[in-house]
Amino acid sequence: MTLPLRPQTLALAGTLLAAPLALSSVAQAAEPEQVRFSVPAWPGVTVKTALAETLLETLGYEVAQEELGSTITYEALTQEEVDAFLAAWLPAQQAMFDGTMDKGAIVDLGNNVDGARLGFAVPTYVYEAGVTSAEDLADEEVAEKFDRTIYSIEVGSGMSDTLNGAVDNDTYGLGDWDLSETSTPGMLSAVDAAIDRDEWILFAGWTPHWMNIEYNVRFLDDTQDMWGPEGGRSDVRTLVSTAFSESNPNATRLIDQLNFTADDQSAMIRGFSYEEREPEEVALEWLRENPARTKAFLEGVTTRDGDPAWPVVQQALEIPDA
Repeated sequence: MTLPLRPQTLALAGTLLAAPLALSSVAQAAEPEQVRFSVPAWPGVTVKTALAETLLETLGYEVAQEELGSTITYEALTQEEVDAFLAAWLPAQQAMFDGTMDKGAIVDLGNNVDGARLGFAVPTYVYEAGVTSAEDLADEEVAEKFDRTIYSIEVGSGMSDTLNGAVDNDTYGLGDWDLSETSTPGMLSAVDAAIDRDEWILFAGWTPHWMNIEYNVRFLDDTQDMWGPEGGRSDVRTLVSTAFSESNPNATRLIDQLNFTADDQSAMIRGFSYEEREPEEVALEWLRENPARTKAFLEGVTTRDGDPAWPVVQQALEIPDA
């Protein structure tokens, strides 16, 4: 059951200090029932949160979801208005993350997606035409073929901040380029139309996402680490409020142990966002098709009543033997 949350503050996020996390393998009788997730309107975190909700509800918790942007999410975690966030993209959200950590109000549970990446992306036919590096964008002829336009997602996202900084600083000669910032569906609609017409388009891409399955695209080399070190390699961190980690050690342990590959999540995103299936359906399908991984998520976890989690989840969700 998804429960409503009280209105969120619109203040900008502050900072946090990483707090030590002591996780108990046995649920305490007094562990609170409700777990509140912030879920930005991004398909990857939507399905991941649906998967977490499925497991937590099976164990006796009630889960609430609130659709919040990343900036408001950090403030809501600080104010203890939400408990958990599965989409802290770093370094794209680094400023918000670092600022909030200084307050000591959240706990960083680490990366939950292996192989994530951000960067400039182009159709493969553009890459094969010789545009293989972001350095090529400074070429006048190349810039004209792209109509000096970068397509991206919504204003206020970490990706938007990175791109606006690049334009302001004339990184890769982008000082006179325009940003077309809409939403993920809006951006990908433009990508789809351009590919259908074999036109040149430059957009802000990332993996995991179904775009990497459905579109034949390539990432450009990022020689100046504009998107972060190691060619735009990203962490997708799991954050919980410090108060939640202290009062909900069992639920925190489960949330901490959720971990996926980029290919795992790209397939989930394809099922939800491209095939337009319900996120709960996609999540349940993944749990049933990956029994060993599901069992690992539940290692040391119990129901709220203190029973071992795996047998309960396996029976309730009809998961095959691991």
